[in-house]
Amino acid sequence: MREFSLPGPAGGVDFIAMSVHIVIDGYNLIRQSSALLFFESKSLEEGREALIDCLVGYRKLKPYPVTVVFDGAQAVDSGQERIRQGGIEILFSSPGKSADAVIKRIAAREGARAVVVTSDREVADHAVKHGATAIDSKDFELKMQMIGDSDPGRPQCNDGDMGWRPSTKKKGPARRLSKRERRKRVKTKKL
Repeated sequence: MREFSLPGPAGGVDFIAMSVHIVIDGYNLIRQSSALLFFESKSLEEGREALIDCLVGYRKLKPYPVTVVFDGAQAVDSGQERIRQGGIEILFSSPGKSADAVIKRIAAREGARAVVVTSDREVADHAVKHGATAIDSKDFELKMQMIGDSDPGRPQCNDGDMGWRPSTKKKGPARRLSKRERRKRVKTKKL
């Protein structure tokens, strides 16, 4: 358990929440998002900066620790492996090591506390094997969009034509989810 203090009308409200550490496969998320891919088509650095801007806005509303991991071989300045920007920890893998290896190590260390954002099946399976929750990159992008829609002052990280649309369409018969899926749903609702 970790305590957070958020500013409120009385100067601050303390509450205790299950600590969640969001670990993001940076280039994977960028390449799964049509909005972020547009920036990456200009340059890798612009793609990274667009993702970081979205995450800084997301973190202002959801105060969980966020770590983004990029492949260091593709970084312009590989001399810096660890940077902190707007409360987001940015890691570049060292030369000869992939971002996937770094994410796997973090997921193994953090265990059930980690929420790994990736569409890479191998990384997701490794995270789940060590007790972490894995979320597909597109699903996390939708979470960021929903948060962005609720805060007009936040930078928009969507391409405008995606999102929730009201519908009365039924989604099939109800069934009880597995215990693992129910735990995953609880964690993702916090995002």
